[in-house]
Amino acid sequence: MKTSSYPASSKRLSQQALELSIATPQVVAQRLTRMAFAGPNMSAQDQKEFKQMSDEKVTAFYQSWNAIWVQMFKSQFALAQVMVSTFTAAAVAGKSPCVTSAISAMSNEVNKIMSAGIEPVHRQAVSNARRLSRNR
Repeated sequence: MKTSSYPASSKRLSQQALELSIATPQVVAQRLTRMAFAGPNMSAQDQKEFKQMSDEKVTAFYQSWNAIWVQMFKSQFALAQVMVSTFTAAAVAGKSPCVTSAISAMSNEVNKIMSAGIEPVHRQAVSNARRLSRNR
């Protein structure tokens, strides 16, 4: 059996994107249906749901930005470490540096940043899809 050569951060980002692409249309359809049935005279439960909908979007946005900044901060140190070790090893060996590991590390760190940013939105959308599908 052949194993994948993709890093874990890339696999995680792909999984999050796939799950988000499935959960989002479900949530939108369920909420639009609920809005259509509620009409202009919304019940207290409908009002609560629609307020929660807008509140959670703002919360997920702020959590996403915070997660991106935290991961970017961590990634700067990880990339600095890779660059220093790459150039130090090259200098000790008297060769020109091989930037393949640095490029691979950059790609990995970008995936981590993107995954950190999408995680709050992913978590909320998947949670909503589960919760709203139970309430049918």
